[in-house]
Amino acid sequence: MEYNELEGLSSFHLDVIRETVNIGAGNAATALSQLLGSVVAMDVPKAELVSIYDLSDRYASPTELVCAVYLRFEGEISGNMLWIMNEEVSGQLVEVLAKKNLGNISVEQLNEVADSLLLEVGNIVLSSFLNAISSMINCSLPVTVPAIAHDMLGAILDLLAAYYGMVGDVAIVSETNLRITDYETPMNGHVMLLPDPQSLSILLSKLGVL
Repeated sequence: MEYNELEGLSSFHLDVIRETVNIGAGNAATALSQLLGSVVAMDVPKAELVSIYDLSDRYASPTELVCAVYLRFEGEISGNMLWIMNEEVSGQLVEVLAKKNLGNISVEQLNEVADSLLLEVGNIVLSSFLNAISSMINCSLPVTVPAIAHDMLGAILDLLAAYYGMVGDVAIVSETNLRITDYETPMNGHVMLLPDPQSLSILLSKLGVL
């Protein structure tokens, strides 16, 4: 399915996609609350279908330094998922995670465990979104071991496309606001689902919107 065809989807169709995303965010908040022992909320103020060619310009500059946790999923539908935050936000999240789980540690120790903490949380977030999709379409979606990268946004998206081969033309992008009790500032990021060719059509069909 081409991107131009997707522009013809009705508001009802897009609402179904947004509802699926909101369920995933709720699952993620519950899992993170259990991990941190604090109340966690994940809001999704915006979820939309976007051309992959607009991703790096629409949500940030292609040269912006970001942290991305990503994984690949297979099954009746397949593709890649990313949770992307700018480096400042990822650093704030590491500090909160370390304080909740490790207490007072040195800067050197914090740097050593930073990626492990981000991978754990990123895996929870992405798996929660995929589990919501899996439940709604009644289809198992096995995933690879998650990986993490720190680079310019454009470089990460280009690398993902090169490593996994050709990707589809459309991404489902969800803006996320992660709010943790006792931490006043929401941590903003984006969850991106990049379906392989034909997978988006299958997904939308199974969701009952095509």
